[in-house]
Amino acid sequence: MYIPPHFHAGDRGELVELMRRHAFATVVTVGSDGVPFANHLPLLVSGAADGRLVLLGHMARANPQWKHFDRDALVVFHGSHAYVSPSLYEHGAPDARVPTWNYAAVHAYGRPRILDDGATARVLEQLVEENEAGREPRWTADMRAPARQAMLRAIVGFAVEVERLEGKLKLSQNRAPADRRRVQVAFAEGTPDERALAGLMKGPQPSADIPEKIP
Repeated sequence: MYIPPHFHAGDRGELVELMRRHAFATVVTVGSDGVPFANHLPLLVSGAADGRLVLLGHMARANPQWKHFDRDALVVFHGSHAYVSPSLYEHGAPDARVPTWNYAAVHAYGRPRILDDGATARVLEQLVEENEAGREPRWTADMRAPARQAMLRAIVGFAVEVERLEGKLKLSQNRAPADRRRVQVAFAEGTPDERALAGLMKGPQPSADIPEKIP
């Protein structure tokens, strides 16, 4: 992904936390025909014993994407995003103030591998456990039931060991500090996405003014 230096997010812990908060991801592969293929899937963001990052998920066996797992995949985690109005800016020439979009995104790259039935069942149980947390009544998944064993045969579980991780936090870092503060204040009173971005903007910001030429 195109990441100007001021929007680069290099803190691995921050990226992993963003992935876990926005774990409904886009899995992109390329088939033998050279055509990109994408699916939108709930994933578990997990750590391996050796410290590596592993993404766990499943898809219908009828979905052809698992047949692409002999080559690398791109997994895109879409964070919060929001429109930024130039009416929030005071610095720079008026005709240089243009609308833009602030957002957070993470790209993970790795080679998927297919899981056996036992590991796939554990992935399903953990996905349910994570997403049922805090719900009353709480539903539990018992994959030993005969009907669910039949369902298990109709899906393919997979793991992606992440080989490369890159993140982009576009949070008005290319604006003057006073302009960034105005965007943050406006976002703090806005939509859920805007409020989430305002929270991210509380982190370290450039101390010097940045030329207003980064789109």
